[in-house]
Amino acid sequence: MAERRVNVGWAEGLHARPASIFVRAATAAGVPMTIAKADGNPVNAASMLAVLGLGAQGGEEIVLASDAEGAEVALDRLAKLVAEGLEELPETV
Repeated sequence: MAERRVNVGWAEGLHARPASIFVRAATAAGVPMTIAKADGNPVNAASMLAVLGLGAQGGEEIVLASDAEGAEVALDRLAKLVAEGLEELPETV
C-alpha cells in the first residue's frame, strides 16, 4: 500500500471550501484512496461527508493511502495539493 503523510496547508484545515477542493481532486485523480488523521481510521477520500468528518485542522498531519495501480502519482499530486493548500490539483509534480 502506497501512502503519503503530509501536514494540512490550508489555515482553516479541511473544512468547507478546502474539503470541497480536496474531494474534487481526489475524485478526478481516478484512483481510489483513503484519507485519515495520523492516529485515526481511514475514510474514503472522495466522500465530502467523510472528509469533513475528519475535522482535520491546519498544520495537522494526515495520511493519504491507496493500493491501486497508478497510486504513486495520484498520491504525490494530492499530497502536494494538501501540503501547499492549493486551489486546484497540480498538473505536474
